[in-house]
Amino acid sequence: MTRYNQFIAGDWVAPTTNSWFEAVDPSTGEAFAELARGSHSDIDRAVSAARMAFPAWAFRDALERGRILSRIAQRIIKDQETLARIESTDTGKPLSQARADVLIAARYFEFYAGAVDKFGGSTIPIPGPFLDYTLREPLGVVASIIPWNYPLQIGSRAIAAPLAVGNAVVVKPAEEASVSLFTLAAICADEGVPSGVVNVISGFGEEAGAPLAAHPDINHVTFIGSLKVGRLVAQAAARNVVPVTLELGGKSPHVVFSSANLDRAVPIIIRSFIQNAGQTCSAGSRILVDREIKPEFVERLAEGIGRVQIGPGWSDPDLGPLISERQRKRVQHYIDLAQNRGAQVHFGSDPSVGQGFFVPATLLDAVQPDNPVFHEEIFGPVASVTEFSRESEAVILANGTEYGLVSAVWTRDIGQAHRVAKRLQTGQVFINSYGAGGGVEMPFGGYRHSGYGREKGMEALYQYTQVKNVAVFMDE
Repeated sequence: MTRYNQFIAGDWVAPTTNSWFEAVDPSTGEAFAELARGSHSDIDRAVSAARMAFPAWAFRDALERGRILSRIAQRIIKDQETLARIESTDTGKPLSQARADVLIAARYFEFYAGAVDKFGGSTIPIPGPFLDYTLREPLGVVASIIPWNYPLQIGSRAIAAPLAVGNAVVVKPAEEASVSLFTLAAICADEGVPSGVVNVISGFGEEAGAPLAAHPDINHVTFIGSLKVGRLVAQAAARNVVPVTLELGGKSPHVVFSSANLDRAVPIIIRSFIQNAGQTCSAGSRILVDREIKPEFVERLAEGIGRVQIGPGWSDPDLGPLISERQRKRVQHYIDLAQNRGAQVHFGSDPSVGQGFFVPATLLDAVQPDNPVFHEEIFGPVASVTEFSRESEAVILANGTEYGLVSAVWTRDIGQAHRVAKRLQTGQVFINSYGAGGGVEMPFGGYRHSGYGREKGMEALYQYTQVKNVAVFMDE
């Protein structure tokens, strides 16, 4: 098996623990690589390297930084098949989905390469003989703790946006899926990112993630993961008075009105909750449907999930395995719980192989708002169906969880579409669609317990810079 050391200051460095742990292929349950087990000492070395590299990188011309990011994007595209196979093996996701992730990763570097030399401050008219203007300056060292569901894609946005505006980064990928981040770090170095500007530390949350979030020499923390851990990260950063961007999951609703085009809606809705085996913070896992069309709609959904092909990632099915046996048991627990609370269950096909961590596509019908599957994030290929009779009721149900990340409205009534979109308490609203090819250009983040701050698009550059105001007195 390939052994991956930590990537610190442009070099491969053995962990101070002198220990490694296994990376497991979820399609087979077998180990395929070894990863360095990071510790507080490794975090210290990585943060120190980033701190030393930051000043020179920050003062580089924006155009030059953009050109380096552009080269990284081109290299990702060149190596896309290798990266896709790494990602599919590490996460279990179908190969075509892994290929899409690689292209989205490249798009992050392309987007921020083109944006960086067009991003800046503004002039402000004030009374008196003054010229007043603002500067947008990098924060310093940015820490990113990223999840296992989209390591390459999320890792790319965690690197590209901060680097574009002059920050250095330390990335801690999830222990379940880290390999593609080490590959990306090597690409960054090969394409001209100076030593120390990008550092990657693998390890477990308590041993590497927690010390990174609490490190006194970090200037910003981005965390993507569970609400429970997000609270701990925010508390740790607050002790150092460090700003935080949190993306903590969702329970995203589809609101399907009687005028909806079901031929369009049904396949998109199914994809939205089986994509990446449902292990997506923005998965469309709650389906709210008008009582008038519910019987036909549920029948179409059940037929659709019955056609979903499930199998190991390398065979490129519609649906791959979950990330781990622990996650498989969690998802199965919610399915059993829903059944015990009266939900009607429709299953898709079972996998043709039995060694991986598989759960078939699952539709839970007749779910009531007091059922835990209605408001708790399951993170598996499972969706619940709840009916409504009035528009106002649909909005109340849609907003009836602690989360507020993404939502969708399905209707041919354009007035209804805009009216409902305005009332939905989510960071993104799609109308007669769901998702936008990675949404690299679109601000992404949530309301309430889905977190705060925004990633993606130009908004991310504001998250990774601070404002300096300059007032110049001009003699009359």
